[in-house]
Amino acid sequence: APRGKRQRFVDKNGRCNVQHGNLGGETSRYLSDLFTTLVDLKWRWNLFIFILTYTVAWLFMASMWWVIAYMRGDLNKAHDDSYTPCVANVYNFPSAFLFFIETEATIGYGYRYITDKCPEGIILFLFQSILGSIVDAFLIGCMFIKMSQPKKRAETLMFSEHAAISMRDGKLTLMFRVGNLRNSHMVSAQIRCKLLKSRQTPEGEFLPLDQLELDVGFSTGADQLFLVSPLTICHVIDSKSPFYDLSQRSMQTEQFEIVVILEGIVETTGMTCQARTSYTEDEVLWGHRFFPVISLEEGFFKVDYSQFHATFEVPTPPYSVKEQEEMLLMSSPLIAPAVSNSKERNSSVECLDGLDEVGTKLPSKLQKITGREDFPKKLLRMSSTTSEKAYSMGDLPMKLQRISSVPGNSEEKLGSKTTKMMSDPMSQSVAELPPKLQKLSGGGRMEGNLPPKLRKMNSDRFT
Repeated sequence: APRGKRQRFVDKNGRCNVQHGNLGGETSRYLSDLFTTLVDLKWRWNLFIFILTYTVAWLFMASMWWVIAYMRGDLNKAHDDSYTPCVANVYNFPSAFLFFIETEATIGYGYRYITDKCPEGIILFLFQSILGSIVDAFLIGCMFIKMSQPKKRAETLMFSEHAAISMRDGKLTLMFRVGNLRNSHMVSAQIRCKLLKSRQTPEGEFLPLDQLELDVGFSTGADQLFLVSPLTICHVIDSKSPFYDLSQRSMQTEQFEIVVILEGIVETTGMTCQARTSYTEDEVLWGHRFFPVISLEEGFFKVDYSQFHATFEVPTPPYSVKEQEEMLLMSSPLIAPAVSNSKERNSSVECLDGLDEVGTKLPSKLQKITGREDFPKKLLRMSSTTSEKAYSMGDLPMKLQRISSVPGNSEEKLGSKTTKMMSDPMSQSVAELPPKLQKLSGGGRMEGNLPPKLRKMNSDRFT
């Protein structure tokens, strides 16, 4: 069922939906940084403050010139040619206002001018020049910074409307696309991703907007972008990723928001620019990939921005990376027999070492009876090798086991060789007998046809 539109932390245009309330007495901090406060205001408030400041300053200074003329009596003697006023041709408030505007704007019509008979007028003129310079620098500088803000440059940086999850280089990858609409470059462009998701700590603390870092190539330097053409930013989902347990089915119930932050220096102005966007869980497409937008033309590469947001479906397993690893472990061959074989081999080697110690402790006569001193050791080693072969045969695939079980293989050949070796001494011993005894033995069956004395002698010989 389609889910309702939920509240975003960051809009698609990069605006953060956060409002600060109940500041109390902290509002005075805004006045301490008045310049930044004016720059952060909206344009309509900036224009209102700009016009109001100049209007109040002009009216105030015009009133000061009118007060000086009124206190000196220049208003009543304005048409007396023998009288020298403080400001010539100022006889009412409009004329005082025009004198201030002419002085402030350095127009200088020459009809109204200050004379040297008015020291208070000279002091007011100096104050007017200083105050006018401060007001002009403050307001014009504020308007200039407001117009040259890099926020407008961020509007020419594009992000894809959706993010996609599919396989890339054999790994499940989260992808989205960024692009630059201007020919001017973003110097030292860098991209970062934050995952906003509510969670509860083991101590029971609830974190409504917990921020987790999504690795988009920080360790390899892939987060440093050369943003000349549209690029696809990739986040590999592995055991270190917050999306390690994310599957196509779990996306129907998950609630998260991916905030993308692109920073860089504007090449033309040298100011730092930051563009932001976000993707909610319903804007992440499982099993999709972006269309290519770059094609080679005659002498240049062409970018087709009509396919910038377009995606198409590709085969993608609906399981999470964790589930895929678990299924891979379950389908892999068992290694328990190999482990037990290694343990048994180690125990057989330990037994051999123990027998070596016992053999060295035997008397020399008993060691000579065995024929060679290392006979038990070799015998046990031969038995251990046969057991190892048996275990190795068990570890082989079924086809190889069947081939090894065919008659006439190495085991039967070894058995035939041993029987032949055992029969050769007996045949040699019969051949050494006199002809009469060989006839009596019947070509090797000597035991049943020999006389009792010869049987006894033969048994004494063999024993």
